[in-house]
Amino acid sequence: MDQASASRTRFGLAFLLAAAGAAAALTPGAAAHDRTDGTAAHRAPATAPPAATDSARTVSAWLPYWDDTEAAYQDALRHAAQLHTVSPFWYRATSGTTVKGQHGAGNRRVIDGLHRAGIKVVPTVNEAMNADTMAALFHDRARRTAHVSALLRLVASRAYDGIDLDYETMATTGTARMRDRVRTGYALFADELCARLHAKGKLCVITVMARTGNSGKAYDYVRLGRAADRIRIMGYDLHWAEGSPGPLSSLAWYEEFLRYATRTVPRDKLEVAFPGYGWDWTLGVKARAGHLTWKQAEALRRRKGAAYRFDTKSGTPHFTYKAGRAVHHVWYQDARGVAAHLPLLKKYGVRGTGLWALGFEDPGFWKVLRGE
Repeated sequence: MDQASASRTRFGLAFLLAAAGAAAALTPGAAAHDRTDGTAAHRAPATAPPAATDSARTVSAWLPYWDDTEAAYQDALRHAAQLHTVSPFWYRATSGTTVKGQHGAGNRRVIDGLHRAGIKVVPTVNEAMNADTMAALFHDRARRTAHVSALLRLVASRAYDGIDLDYETMATTGTARMRDRVRTGYALFADELCARLHAKGKLCVITVMARTGNSGKAYDYVRLGRAADRIRIMGYDLHWAEGSPGPLSSLAWYEEFLRYATRTVPRDKLEVAFPGYGWDWTLGVKARAGHLTWKQAEALRRRKGAAYRFDTKSGTPHFTYKAGRAVHHVWYQDARGVAAHLPLLKKYGVRGTGLWALGFEDPGFWKVLRGE
């Protein structure tokens, strides 16, 4: 399967499933909604991220806005001792100078509550623009700087500790040649953005697709790893909603992308994000698979009386059930699967982990990460 075209899962979750509309844009001079050329030298942030070798807090997690935000927030508070960062999935760049807030973006109660619990708040921004548009923006010095300034205004609009860039549309659209231009331009952009964030004592986090085969080539791991404080690898959607049924991740796949990542990015900057969800495919039907959190998947399995099966080759659970004449195949991830994958992170010296997303996961996920 071609992951380069498959990795738009998160947009499917955030924008196909979301019922809420976008809030006001953060255009030049505007505040965030209350609902809420050359390579710059890398400068260490005034407030550095917890080093993977020194901190007991080794987990970051995204907080969704379209699901039960309050439940996700409470989930974060329950596990504050393990979380160093929460990234509310709140913002979307719709042009070089416009960043829009999703429903609830900038919620001060959530931000302040996470801070009181000792958790950094680094909101996520994704982009609506395709590869052609982003390549042109990144390679135009004035437009690139204007986009950096728009993101800095966002960071300054609340008591944020930095920003997480999850730019995936540009990595899954356009031609391979255009994605090459995205890769070189995005590296220039990251140099400038991260340097300016560091000058303000803020964190620069970049989320990337796993680099395997033809996947993830829009990201220059070497350059991004130099510029950013953390590189988050999405360790999921090996099989995805619009493809054939199969595990969201596998041991062989983790081995492949970890081998590449640890050759190109300092290990203490790497985080591997685990899925707390799954997909429900209807066999023989080309329709998009249904999204299920771990909680929903387990409830469905029990309701249908389906046997729990664990695929030792991939390290993921799955089950099959019938709805009328239709046969469904569900693949997802649970604590047992995460436990099967963790030795590979240890093998490659990566201690940083992540979760997509708060409120989705098997509660045992946290015990597994504690080594219980």
